[in-house]
Amino acid sequence: MSRWRPWRTAVWAVLGVLAAGWLALVEVFWLPLRVAGVLVPLSVLAGVVGNLLIVGAVRRLTGSGALAVLPAVAWLVVVVPAMIRRPEGDLIIAGGGDTGVVNLGFLLLGVVAAAYAVGRALSGPRRPPVSRSGSGTGGAR
Repeated sequence: MSRWRPWRTAVWAVLGVLAAGWLALVEVFWLPLRVAGVLVPLSVLAGVVGNLLIVGAVRRLTGSGALAVLPAVAWLVVVVPAMIRRPEGDLIIAGGGDTGVVNLGFLLLGVVAAAYAVGRALSGPRRPPVSRSGSGTGGAR
């Protein structure tokens, strides 16, 4: 193991968390996006695809299922407070009408995508136990 591997792993994990947090913030503010008066659920698509890709990328780049969980947690840390009314009365993710349906779809599908990606990252590929005897080629003795 090289001496740079832990640093490289940490950098990829931090970049994954930052990317997930930034994407979640953008998605939350895209929720009421309308084009020509028609509500466009771009945030729903970005939430699903972003969670699947970022968690998977962190798993591949770090080799750690535990670190791959961090982008999904960062996404939740940004999205969940947006659902809570602040003391000033501000509420970013509101319910009601067409916007409420898109908001609920965003929350539901984003969390499901994050959970699916985390499950895949934690299960990882199962490798057969390494045999310490023989050449390892499986040939005749």
